[in-house]
Amino acid sequence: ARIDEDGFIWITDRADDMIISGAENVYPREVEDVLYEHPQVVQVAVTGIPDEKWGKIVVAFVVPKAEGLTAEELDRFLLEGNKLAPFKRPRKYVFAKELPKTASGKIQKFRLQELLKD
Repeated sequence: ARIDEDGFIWITDRADDMIISGAENVYPREVEDVLYEHPQVVQVAVTGIPDEKWGKIVVAFVVPKAEGLTAEELDRFLLEGNKLAPFKRPRKYVFAKELPKTASGKIQKFRLQELLKD
């Protein structure tokens, strides 16, 4: 959650979706919202994957508008506007033509691990 300048509390994500990376809390929704600002990102889902050093690392699964979007370009986008704290930035990007969804259209984050194997 966050408190805005008027004192309103905004819930940013579900607590069980939180990624703990190097003792820092990262809410996937916050990272997704910033990545959606990139003009070449059609769809994005962020999750954590196990990492020996950090506990979990932030991974962004991205459906680009067209081929050619790179991890370097997304990193540059996040750095240029200082859009996210360094510990919140994805350490890995996985590009896909589509993300797994339920019948109602919600992204199935638990199935994103399958995309890492491809």
